[in-house]
Amino acid sequence: MAPATLSLSLLLLFSLSIAVTVRSSDYDYDCVYTAYVRTGSVLKGGTDSKIGLKLYDKYGYYIYIKNLEAWGGLMGKGYDYFERGNLDIFSGRGPCLDGPVCAVNVTSDGSGSHHGWYLNYVEVTSTGPHLSCAQDQYEVEQWLALDTSPYQLWAVRNHCRYSLDRAQPVSERPGSGSGSAFSILNARA
Repeated sequence: MAPATLSLSLLLLFSLSIAVTVRSSDYDYDCVYTAYVRTGSVLKGGTDSKIGLKLYDKYGYYIYIKNLEAWGGLMGKGYDYFERGNLDIFSGRGPCLDGPVCAVNVTSDGSGSHHGWYLNYVEVTSTGPHLSCAQDQYEVEQWLALDTSPYQLWAVRNHCRYSLDRAQPVSERPGSGSGSAFSILNARA
């Protein structure tokens, strides 16, 4: 009877190790986000600054993409992003939010010789494993600059039914076991 018990124990241990190995890659459970960013056609509307994007869901969680170009710029090598009149496209993976994106915060680090930037709009799509595709557009029509009104390097557009004051990064949500354990998305490795 001892060999049968030992065989059963080894079989159980082997099965558990396979299950852990299959689920060990959270990358497979990340969502795909795509952002379409339209720079205004106004004179000096383009920028050389690094542009970031926070995406919020209706439950008060967000992810922060610190540098859109490095994270998921799709326009090709040598392309000059965020120039006057451009529609730039970015796509990459990140932790899944618990619901569709319903608010954005576009940020500029104010670097470069031309830090001012006029943003027309941002359109965001998102999808993930066992999730339907969601899409929303956020009209901004605002300067992100320190030398012109509204004299700030960010623009928030909120289609959610709550204030963003208490929003938290995805990694801080209680019981967050699925998705990646980070909220600030840097350049691809």
